[in-house]
Amino acid sequence: MTAETRSVQKQQEHLDASSATCDARLVDEARRGNRDAFGELVLRYERRLLRVIMRFVRDPDLAEDLAQETFIRAFERLDQFDPSRRFGPWLFRIGVNLTLDYLRKRKRRVWTALFSDSGSERWPDPAVADPRRQIELQQEIHRVIDQLPERYRTVLVLRDLENFSTSEIAAILSRKEATVRWRLAEARSRFQQLWEKRQATAHSERSHS
Repeated sequence: MTAETRSVQKQQEHLDASSATCDARLVDEARRGNRDAFGELVLRYERRLLRVIMRFVRDPDLAEDLAQETFIRAFERLDQFDPSRRFGPWLFRIGVNLTLDYLRKRKRRVWTALFSDSGSERWPDPAVADPRRQIELQQEIHRVIDQLPERYRTVLVLRDLENFSTSEIAAILSRKEATVRWRLAEARSRFQQLWEKRQATAHSERSHS
């Protein structure tokens, strides 16, 4: 690790610590009945919460409804929040569980807009010039990712696409960090196997057409 990398890491750790301290103060005030304090927490997290939920559902209006319900439930459960822990992972755990519960009840498995720059090193990207081919590629990727069991897809989205740390994902999913790391490795391995199998099948079909 270079000196520059260590410096950036220390700065980020300082920012995270400051943010956690501020969150703790706002939560304490909200528990005492200060709705404005909770409103500050909403402003801090609503954009990222909505973005995370949109990784799981296609409908922006539905995502907004789920985000709003998440904040409502968080407010109602503030007395259950452990102030020794970070507020962010606790909030996202409510939001992710709420979203997955909704999808299970509706028997939907909608995964859209999954791939961003953060995952570009891990996923196939042949840099197709024709936008129609790029759309087709992403559709293929979605079909493959849809075959992964929910426990793997969830970890993959939170880590590779939303850049949550392993410890944050462990808090969100109420799992040990070792479990999160194992599931992520398994998710990537399964995706690769499914992707190669699908591409081989497509190549064979083209050869015989």
